[in-house]
Amino acid sequence: MGPHPAVADVRRAVREALADVQKDALILTACSGGADSLALAAALAFVAPRLRLRAGLLTVDHQLQEGSRQRAETVAALGTDLGLTPSEVLTVTVGGEGGPEAAAREARYAALSEAADRHGAEAVLLGHTRDDQAETVLLGLARGSGPRSLSGMAATTGRYRRPLLHLPRATTVAACRAQNLDLWDDPHNADPRYTRVRVRHKILPLLEQELGPGVIEALARTAALAREDADALDEWADSAYQHSVRGDLGESVTLAVAELEKLPDAVRRRVLRRAAIAAGSPSGVLSATHVRALDRLVTHWHGQKAVNLPGGRSAVRRRGVLVIASDPTA
Repeated sequence: MGPHPAVADVRRAVREALADVQKDALILTACSGGADSLALAAALAFVAPRLRLRAGLLTVDHQLQEGSRQRAETVAALGTDLGLTPSEVLTVTVGGEGGPEAAAREARYAALSEAADRHGAEAVLLGHTRDDQAETVLLGLARGSGPRSLSGMAATTGRYRRPLLHLPRATTVAACRAQNLDLWDDPHNADPRYTRVRVRHKILPLLEQELGPGVIEALARTAALAREDADALDEWADSAYQHSVRGDLGESVTLAVAELEKLPDAVRRRVLRRAAIAAGSPSGVLSATHVRALDRLVTHWHGQKAVNLPGGRSAVRRRGVLVIASDPTA
């Protein structure tokens, strides 16, 4: 008699995600103790030996709740029981920049990356599901983001892999119950102060109620389609940047206006954003408003003054070129 269907689905997803990994490589999985990451950890423990891979577990103590250390140690002990080695607690200090959710995420990824480097891991698995993808797309829509944001999370980003993106959260819950795994519900996941929590517990259920079932699947499908388009546009923009650039000195970028004028709006603005970042403007604060102001130097030129950008950079147009630098008039 085979495993429960949900268990089989999760194991299959992990096996497919690791199909290209060389034998004896170390694969780490991030685990909070919730259903998604716990089902993923159990599946990795089952699949890794059969693919002749080594497997370990990382759990992050954000120190944001009383008893968080004990909870993290419990998760690490469960990893050891599953046969995952190393099974390690990573303790982080969460700052305040960008809001609590963003600050916690930044601290978590920094700790995971450091541990992966230290252990020489080939990949780190993350337990994001189709439900998480739908939430990400909906948040992007609410912010008025472009197709790159609407494309949600990628199945692979560098060393990070998300094997469960095509599976619903209900599957991971069922997989844990079928294996008698002790789930932990993070209180933060029910705290309405967090935007994603409100989307998960109020907005998505309301959409399902009013529009009928299938909203989550549709949003996840939208992410996949948007990612295809965004990847194609980014590839076009990479080529266009090379044709347009007349100088890239690290902190000063010069672009040919005549080449930029040939491009469709979506591609040209990607080129301009890339140029601003290459010249030293921080990507995290370089907004669509900044990029549109740069774009007007190309498409609506009437001798206007320099455009100021984050990071102490500015852009001017002169003699057929666009210069982005700390002092573009020099």
